[in-house]
Amino acid sequence: MAIVNTLARYLKQHDIHFDVLPHAETSDARLAAQAAHVSARQVAKAVLLEDRHGFLMAVLPAGQQVNLVNLGAQLGRHLWLAKETETAQLFQDCVPGAIPPAGAAYGLETVYDNRLLQEADIYFEGGSHTDLVHISGRQFKRLIDMTKQSHYCHVG
Repeated sequence: MAIVNTLARYLKQHDIHFDVLPHAETSDARLAAQAAHVSARQVAKAVLLEDRHGFLMAVLPAGQQVNLVNLGAQLGRHLWLAKETETAQLFQDCVPGAIPPAGAAYGLETVYDNRLLQEADIYFEGGSHTDLVHISGRQFKRLIDMTKQSHYCHVG
């Protein structure tokens, strides 16, 4: 499948250089890391959250889980996991569970776990469970910095 058009357009529009790493089909980002033989701490996964103000994408290392209480306290919000049906509506071009961690490409406010900034290379699902997008840590930081509504925080 490679990567979805929304993500490809966004990366190209912002001159983010990437390559695609195919791997055996997996069901989540942590397993994708194993299948692609990369560290789970280098794989950025996206989790869609919501509150009464709308949706929020949280991006964190694949081996971590979102701590909704801590993240909500940092942002002054009462967050919960979005329903799968809502995720499917927002990411119509993605396979369920394989949303890319580029919230701005989909018009979403995004928060990034600052642990991802320590990695020389970042991988993430590009809309399918059979390919990881690979960018340098420097390109990942550029991607974050271009997002007007992004925050660095401890998401996990």
